[in-house]
Amino acid sequence: MKKNSLLLSVVLLFAFCGVGIAGTVESKVLVAYFSWSGNTRTVAETVADALGAELFEIRTVTPYTDNYDKVLDVAKAEQNRNARPELATHVQDMGQYDTLFLDYPCWWGTLPMPVFTFLEEYDFSCKSVIPFVTHGGSGFGRSLSDIKRLIPGANLEGKGLSLRGPGSRSQIVKWLEGLGFAVKK
Repeated sequence: MKKNSLLLSVVLLFAFCGVGIAGTVESKVLVAYFSWSGNTRTVAETVADALGAELFEIRTVTPYTDNYDKVLDVAKAEQNRNARPELATHVQDMGQYDTLFLDYPCWWGTLPMPVFTFLEEYDFSCKSVIPFVTHGGSGFGRSLSDIKRLIPGANLEGKGLSLRGPGSRSQIVKWLEGLGFAVKK
């Protein structure tokens, strides 16, 4: 009985939302990323290329410094203030996408504050959101719970990918295939 109720709920959700199931032909995919050092950009480009998806860079109006120690200080200060840095880039029509791959580095145990701004800017109701993170040892930190709090109407789907550095294409492809996506080889 519980299985039937769960299945019916999922079917109704997709019918109500009018979207394809992630990884199917009907699903339109956006890979959005924020990158400071370039590692995260490399992973996002690999995911977008493997899926034939559109790529979107989250950029701030005021760029971050290239100095590692200073950017750590700025990131910590933004987090302490719960800042929402102004974005220089915006998705023209988020409504056209069913699935969002969200790529970011883990800064001080969570999302960089520009990613908070990005997530609060759009309605992710009925969208599948699949996070993946680059880090220096912290994994996802508390970023997954922050994403759930920021976009409660979204379906935080599948097992996210946590990479120490940029990872390898084969590692990324294996992850995407494990989520049920058809991948360009």
